[in-house]
Amino acid sequence: MRQELDLLPGPPLPDGQPTWTLHDPVRNLFFQLDWPSFEILRRWELDDPQAIAAAIDRDTPLEMTPQDVEALLLFLRQHQLLQPEPGSAGLLAAQRAQMRGSRLKWLLHNYLFFRVPLVKPDRWLTRWAGRLDFLFSRAFLRLTVLAAVLGLISVYRSWESFSATLVDLLSWEGLLAYGATLVAVKVLHELGHGFTAKRYGCRVPTMGVAFMVLWPVAYTDTNEVWKLTRRDQRLKVAAAGIATELTIAVWATLAWAWLPDGTPKSVAFLLSTTTWVSTLLINASPFMRFDGYFLLSDWLQLPNLHARAFALARWDLRERLFALGEEPPEHFPRARAAGLILFAWATWLYRLVLFLGIAVLVYHFFIKMAGILLFVVEIAWFILMPLASELKAWRERWPAIRRSTRARRSAWIAAAGVLLFVLPWPTPVMTQGLLQPRLQWVLYGPAHARLNELPHAEGAPVEAGATLMRFDAPLLQARGARSEARREQLSRQSAAAGFDPDMRRNWLLLQDQEATAAAEQATIAADAQRYAPRAPFAGEFRDLAADLRAGDWVAEKELLGRLIAPGARQVVTYVEEADIQRIAVGDRGLFIADGLAGPAVRLRVASIDRDATRILTEPALATPYGGHVLVREQHGGLYPERAIYRVLLDVEQEMPASAQHTWRGRVSIAGRGEAPGLRFARTAAGVFWREMGF
Repeated sequence: MRQELDLLPGPPLPDGQPTWTLHDPVRNLFFQLDWPSFEILRRWELDDPQAIAAAIDRDTPLEMTPQDVEALLLFLRQHQLLQPEPGSAGLLAAQRAQMRGSRLKWLLHNYLFFRVPLVKPDRWLTRWAGRLDFLFSRAFLRLTVLAAVLGLISVYRSWESFSATLVDLLSWEGLLAYGATLVAVKVLHELGHGFTAKRYGCRVPTMGVAFMVLWPVAYTDTNEVWKLTRRDQRLKVAAAGIATELTIAVWATLAWAWLPDGTPKSVAFLLSTTTWVSTLLINASPFMRFDGYFLLSDWLQLPNLHARAFALARWDLRERLFALGEEPPEHFPRARAAGLILFAWATWLYRLVLFLGIAVLVYHFFIKMAGILLFVVEIAWFILMPLASELKAWRERWPAIRRSTRARRSAWIAAAGVLLFVLPWPTPVMTQGLLQPRLQWVLYGPAHARLNELPHAEGAPVEAGATLMRFDAPLLQARGARSEARREQLSRQSAAAGFDPDMRRNWLLLQDQEATAAAEQATIAADAQRYAPRAPFAGEFRDLAADLRAGDWVAEKELLGRLIAPGARQVVTYVEEADIQRIAVGDRGLFIADGLAGPAVRLRVASIDRDATRILTEPALATPYGGHVLVREQHGGLYPERAIYRVLLDVEQEMPASAQHTWRGRVSIAGRGEAPGLRFARTAAGVFWREMGF
């Protein structure tokens, strides 16, 4: 073995066996050795696997085999812990080239993760560590707990002011201030790790920034904490960053409550909120290799927690699917093994969501071609490569899998799942609609009008052709008077043209102008009919404003009333483009009023618009009014954000008379079934086609 390696005592494992730590000072790497590995190294000078195993069996209660010795030898060789043999330069060069990989692999690895050391803080930390001992005292801890209690009480009593400050900072200036505060807090976070490590005599060689998929994350090299033999000291170093942030948050919260309005109060608010959020969402998470992961790893006394949990979860998956009877990679108590397997699956799901989100952000923040390339790289590296690795393990075990009864059962279950994904499901088309009379006429206020006469009350019967309302229109009357005067003037000039030679030459022009004036009068007469609307059919006058009186001025397009014909009802609804192909005229449906406050009736599809709706004419179905159609309001109109199609459904049963004529409710249409996989593929293809357009 290499002579410069250090062998240090380590903390005992949960099962009570002692451990040792092997330190490589050249690379500043640490390897934990269990009791059997230590006993092998104690007899390393025997230089024979058979002799080493026999000596261990004779001198200790352990039972070793030559294969165990050879496995440790392979581990030491792979991690370059052995002295190079004469003539092995070529082998070492090949091993180094294999570790480095190709240029493409190097480029991908350095895109996905790389470190930039910025400072060597060990001397500076040594000089200042003794001056900050009061931060680690029990008195300071008690003061911080008291400050936390007082700060939380103050925030609770001033919650409206606290939340209002948060809303006020949701701006570009506020976001920049948040970013600057976050950088400062992360620097203090790393200093917390460094000072705590120095407190226990560890060296801190570098501090800098690590980039994970081009996202900067501060780091501190505290590898030497593996020299510590006490587990509680390692836990304190790992928790120092989180403790530092929480301490800052506590005192900043108390400062926010006591400081007067101004810049210091805003800074205290930023420090309190930023540190709480960053600590809970980032550093305390055990699913990435941040502080929460190392804390959990040390608390469980399981170094390389992720790798060991992943290996155990992959073994458990293969056993559940194929029942191969393989030995687990490690033996744990049943409760701990189950916990590690669940932890592995939670980590995989967390990383899947995280890496997909990062890939989407990378795609949108880079130029389109580079964004697509980097998106594909992340999906391939973080998602497809682990799947390919597991499939490779299955291929290596294929002969045993073919003989497994459980494997055949798993194959049938997988095939059933695929069929459920690709076969059509008889799922109805669910939407929202309005149950209303089939024949109705809505009366809106004309422009610049004053109500002169209101002959019908709310709910009164109206005969066909009866006048519903009468309006005065001063502007229209003035326009009519001017047009009549102009027509009479032109008529007199045309009649006198036979007696005046000059006017006789313009007689045809006068005739044309007189015809234009007559046409204008006809137009005015047609417009005047809008100020005395007549009922196009017999029905009931409904939705009349309760405070509308004769002499009131009305706004243009103001809803004044509704003429409703008795008899048949219909439901109007809007169906999205993805579902419109599943329904056809004649399909059955069901309407249930919201809150069960109205009728529940059977329906049948009567018509389907061929073109998408450009403007929504039923405001009750728009999202601002509690409906399901996402719209944007512009110039008083409601414009759908997505392609929707208007569908009318006839009511197939008689409905009793009711004081209410319109209900909003849920509509279910028994359309054709659709495979979930087909919808997913159609959506994915649409997104891909849209995003590939340059």
